[in-house]
Amino acid sequence: MNNAKKNMLPIYIGIPVILLLVFLRFGLYFLKSDGFSGLSMLLPVLLLCFILFALCTSAFFAAWVYQDCKRRGDDPLLWAVVVFAATPFIGLLIYFLRRSEIKRICPACGQLISVKAKYCEECGTHIEKEDNIVMGKQGTHHLKFMVAGAVSIVLMLVCLTGFIVSAATGNGINTNVASNDRVWNLGTISMNYNTYLDDVWKLDFRSASEGFVEEQNMTIADADAQLLYADISCGTVPDGAKLVLWLVQGGVAKSIDVTDLSEPLQYPLNEFENGKVHVRLQIDGVENTVSEIYIQ
Repeated sequence: MNNAKKNMLPIYIGIPVILLLVFLRFGLYFLKSDGFSGLSMLLPVLLLCFILFALCTSAFFAAWVYQDCKRRGDDPLLWAVVVFAATPFIGLLIYFLRRSEIKRICPACGQLISVKAKYCEECGTHIEKEDNIVMGKQGTHHLKFMVAGAVSIVLMLVCLTGFIVSAATGNGINTNVASNDRVWNLGTISMNYNTYLDDVWKLDFRSASEGFVEEQNMTIADADAQLLYADISCGTVPDGAKLVLWLVQGGVAKSIDVTDLSEPLQYPLNEFENGKVHVRLQIDGVENTVSEIYIQ
């Protein structure tokens, strides 16, 4: 009994540690993204629930495999770890392909032998027919783990479906480029370079989805004296394509078409207040663009 508890100790410790790391990663991302500003809490909650139910599914099936291995004389801890790490679907497939048959104890020598054996391979004792019984109903032992795992799968799929549907329809996602909240993009951008060092934002991209918004928060120290400088060059401009620079702070939102700048833009900031301002580039079809933006 004590050995069984010691063997299960890594699982008892490992699963809470994994869940703690998931919550920690979720919390760090929450802080980094300003508390998911611009995104309905429903989406991250659905995503977090999907991850948790996925971990629970793996844990429940790993627990069932642990008990099944003990009945068959295999290494229960090893197979439980394999099933948990390889996801239950792949892990269970591997396990069912490799697991040993159920064994019983020879009444004469105590050696583990097949339940179908007529003679003990160790001592040669004849196993009477009435003794050759199947030890319980195969596949139905510890049914609670299987049921809990199946319920976790259903809940996991429900959360995943809800997340995909909400994201695809745009419900709860802020796509308003003039909003004071963060703008969340459902498209893609192909970048070469994107950095913000020494208060200078440098963005170099090849192409992006129509209407994709890339943004950087900057700080205005003296709105009456400072200017926003933007040196932007669009290498490829198809018909109807444009690149728009947005400055958003509170209820103030200003847009400037920077598709064909003949010289670097110098934009006054006296309409804004000192503090954080959202600087955004709305990409509408332009390609091979290089930009450098800063406040001075």
